Amino acid sequence: MRITNALVKGAANGQLVDIDIDPITGKITTITPAAGPFIAETEAEIYDAAGRLVSPQFVEAHIHLDYANTAGIPRDNESGTLFEAIEIWRERKEAGLNNPDLIRRNAIAAAKSAVEHGVGFIRTHVDVTDPELTAFRVLKDVKEEIRDWCDVELVAFPQNGIYAYQGGDRLVEQALKEGADVVGGIPHLEPTREDGVDSLKHLFDLGEKYGTRIDIHCDEIDDAQSRFVEVIAAETTKRSMQGLATVSHSAAMSYYEPGYMARLLPKLASADVTFAVCPNENLHLQGRGYSHATPRGVAPIKALTDFGLNVALCQDSISDPWYPMGNGDLLRVVDTGLHVSHMLQPKYIDNCLEFITHNPAKNLGLRGYGIMEGNPANLIVLDAHSEREVLQEGCPVLLSVHRGKRVFSRAAINTDWES
Repeated sequence: MRITNALVKGAANGQLVDIDIDPITGKITTITPAAGPFIAETEAEIYDAAGRLVSPQFVEAHIHLDYANTAGIPRDNESGTLFEAIEIWRERKEAGLNNPDLIRRNAIAAAKSAVEHGVGFIRTHVDVTDPELTAFRVLKDVKEEIRDWCDVELVAFPQNGIYAYQGGDRLVEQALKEGADVVGGIPHLEPTREDGVDSLKHLFDLGEKYGTRIDIHCDEIDDAQSRFVEVIAAETTKRSMQGLATVSHSAAMSYYEPGYMARLLPKLASADVTFAVCPNENLHLQGRGYSHATPRGVAPIKALTDFGLNVALCQDSISDPWYPMGNGDLLRVVDTGLHVSHMLQPKYIDNCLEFITHNPAKNLGLRGYGIMEGNPANLIVLDAHSEREVLQEGCPVLLSVHRGKRVFSRAAINTDWES
């Protein structure tokens, strides 16, 4: 396959390039200056990008595919709070509504929606606080079922806590034994602060034991005293696990006072902790207890980025008890994240795709990611000519290629104005 006349970030002087892809290995063989109109000399498939932006496939670093498309069943989240959502999910499990076939269909539908918006890699948290590990075992099968068009990582996520839920610690480990890729946790929902700290130590023990990364739902609460993020930094450093731990959500960081932040940020940087921030979802869930001057409740994306920390922007939910909207479109998430964080200066706008490409790729530890010779051909063509245009117009994906194979293509939308 050859993609001609492609605009690739980092190309010398912004010149267009031709990208050749080996159909056998699925890897990029050469990237050369565009030759102009191309006449096929072989049977290779040709796609003319016509000067449009070609990007690595987007990376969704935090989503819950097992929760997808369940909003309103058994009931709606009338308060809009995190805690009512968790209660609704408990009711759903106890009512036996999470049957394997439904989980599978909902998860695949959500994954397809994300892929149609440019995603090629997904890290999904999967609730393992279920003695049967129903959702985990279904998602493990889904991971294999969709591998030709999307790579999926499974996080063993104890939605109800490892100590707050009887046997939660055992279930996380069982999921790891059965092939979970990442250790998850939720310390702020454990019975006490001390239990939360102990849970993190136990989860790091599991990460070391099974050789996995760690991704923690951390401090997702409107409480400036919820500070498990510093425990994650400390455990990461003590165990020489720099770069292997991700802090997800961390809404409480938006409430931290400047003096504490000044002390915390260097610790996070030293531990090379990465972040998965979900601005749309936390704008919806947080600040519900305020009658006016409602806080945003979104982790400080700008402060983290400016300090050199790695921040991925993520969808989190697609129509579930936590968030009734969402369709897997990460461009919407980037738009919200930059707006809510006062990041509409050119240096952020012109590099906005980093939040859904290379940054989340680091969270996942992806190897061979990016448009370079020798890398797997995982790329998309956007109907735009700059990152600024992508953000401003919400441009559609015209072509998606995964492991060197075309996943889908669609025609550009042209509007014919009457003269």
